Amino acid sequence: MILNLIKPLNFVIKNVFLFKPHLYKMIVHNLEKAHSILNQFITEIRDVNIQKDSLRFRRNIERIGEILSYELSKTLYYGTKNIKTPLGTKDVNTFNDKLVLCSILRAGLPLHQGLLNYFDKAENAFISAYRHHPDNGDNFEVIVNYLAAPSLQNKTLILADPMLATGKTLENTLRALKDYGSPKQIHLVSIIGSEEGVHYVEKIFPKNTHLWIAAIDEKLNSRGYIIPGLGDAGDLSFGTKL
Repeated sequence: MILNLIKPLNFVIKNVFLFKPHLYKMIVHNLEKAHSILNQFITEIRDVNIQKDSLRFRRNIERIGEILSYELSKTLYYGTKNIKTPLGTKDVNTFNDKLVLCSILRAGLPLHQGLLNYFDKAENAFISAYRHHPDNGDNFEVIVNYLAAPSLQNKTLILADPMLATGKTLENTLRALKDYGSPKQIHLVSIIGSEEGVHYVEKIFPKNTHLWIAAIDEKLNSRGYIIPGLGDAGDLSFGTKL
C-alpha cells in the first residue's frame, strides 16, 4: 500500500482486506439512519404536495447528490500536495482517484449534477435504460439502447441511479459497461431503494462495492415500484412521458 496515502488508521486496516470478494459483502451506507438535513430533502421529494414543483424536486435531488458525494469522498484515496498561498506554503490532502460518473437517463440527470458539483474533475458516462412492459402488464424488461463512456480501466466508477427498485437496471448497466474496462472500485449512488433491490445488486456487483443511499423502503408493488417510495423520479423531474 502506498505509504503517503492519508487515511484514518481503521480505514487503512479495513481496506487491506477490502479487495478479497470471498470475504466481504457489498458495503451499504444507509444515510437515513442518521439525523441530518438530508432527511428534510428526502421528505420534500416524497411529499405529494411538494414534489409537484419539478424545479424544487430536481434541486432537492441535486442537493441529495451533493450530500452523498461528500460522504462518499471520505472513502477515496488521498495524497499530500504542497500548494503556494499568497503568504506561504501549505501541505494539503487531495484525493488521487480517477473518477468516472455514470448516470442512467433520464431520471439520473439531477443526481448526476449533484455528484458533478463536488467531483467536478471527473469524467462522465451516460446510459439510457428503461422499463419495457411488453403486454402493458406487471412483467417488464430493462432495455439499454444508448451508452457513451470513457475507459473505466483501473478507475473509480460511480454509478448513479436515483431509484434502486428491482436492481435490474443497475445489473444491465454493469453488463453494458464491461467492454469499457475493469474499474478498480465501484460506488453505487441512489436516493431511495427497496430492500429487495439492495439484496439483488449485492449478488450482482463485486463484493467490495459500496452502496450510498439516502433511504431504503421495505417493499415493491406488483409493477416493481418502491412502496412508499416517491413515484416516478423521471416524470417528476421532467414531465410525464408517453
